[in-house]
Amino acid sequence: MKKVLVFGTFDNLHKGHLSFFSQARKIGDKLVVVVARDKTVWQIKKQLPVFSEAERLAQVSRCKNVDEAFLGSTNDKYEILRIVKPDVICLGYDQIAFVNKLAQKLIEYGLQTEIRRLKPYKEDIYKSSKLKGI
Repeated sequence: MKKVLVFGTFDNLHKGHLSFFSQARKIGDKLVVVVARDKTVWQIKKQLPVFSEAERLAQVSRCKNVDEAFLGSTNDKYEILRIVKPDVICLGYDQIAFVNKLAQKLIEYGLQTEIRRLKPYKEDIYKSSKLKGI
């Protein structure tokens, strides 16, 4: 079974997120999604998400292409790699948080995980920051 892992905030779930899940799911047999904690979102974006981490997790969990969804760690952001042991990690086209050490962490954990960047879905419309008016 080929496991695919994605991670992100997924605030105000929209068609861009759904396309991201769909693209990732097509790459493997099981899609695991890590939803960022509120604390982590604040650290990265300097603002809290519209929906709480529990609400975002519930929304993501209900998506048809998502097989499992978890909240991220409040301490070690890479801990989930050891737990899930993904075959593939799919990144959003503009995803930068926690990406710079990703390949290094995979090697450190003895994982031979492929990292792929996925294509945007109408990024001029379906981008969370644009939808929030930021």
